[in-house]
Amino acid sequence: MSGKEGTAPVDFHCHLDLCPDMRGAFDRCEAVRCITLAVTTTPKAFRRNQAMAGSNRYVHAALGLHPQLVAERADELTLFEEAAPSTRFIGEVGLDAGRRFYPSFALQTQVFERAMTLCARLGDKVISLHSVRTAKQVLDIVERTGVHRTCTPILHWFTGSKSEIRRAIDLGCYFSVNEQMLKTLRGRSLLETVPLARLLTETDAPFQSGADGPKAPGDIEGAVSMIAESHQIRAEYIKASVRATAKALVGE
Repeated sequence: MSGKEGTAPVDFHCHLDLCPDMRGAFDRCEAVRCITLAVTTTPKAFRRNQAMAGSNRYVHAALGLHPQLVAERADELTLFEEAAPSTRFIGEVGLDAGRRFYPSFALQTQVFERAMTLCARLGDKVISLHSVRTAKQVLDIVERTGVHRTCTPILHWFTGSKSEIRRAIDLGCYFSVNEQMLKTLRGRSLLETVPLARLLTETDAPFQSGADGPKAPGDIEGAVSMIAESHQIRAEYIKASVRATAKALVGE
């Protein structure tokens, strides 16, 4: 691996299909050799993302059923189950107990547990997990289904307590972090607790805001700087570490 590629960006949770120019977003990530997990919010959206990723080396489309959409899209769980064997990458899935989405929480739980049971049985999945106000419940389902034993769970924008972070580490989870979350007390606590080898960078584009508006996919410099400051290690070393972790997860 060349030195330049070894420090190329990693964006392990972003929504390329929700960017204003979907094709351009895919092409830019590939052009800069950004290892990208392009998560989707519905199984119907996954097929288009999968086709657009095509033979790309660096951009990987993930099959998702977002908890915030479960109330109106639960019937797509069958499509999720049909598509799951065709991909190693799952996301965005999980639970959301925010005020707007709590009315569907029981249904979210049923859908998420069924999805994780399937992934546990199929094995060899890399899974990006949503856990808004539900760290304990998400980890309970990860543990109960045994998906952590056959797959690799990655907690996206995780805001759990230190004890929940340690529990997730014990379960073998990884964590994808972005600049906006790392500016919070919970984000800094995560950096103090999680081993560097379990960290990945993400943008959650186009949903993370920066000084100049929404973050573009692959724009992880701010997150890298904050990780480097926390660990008192040069940014180039952080980039190389994150890159090595991402390459191992995607099977390069």
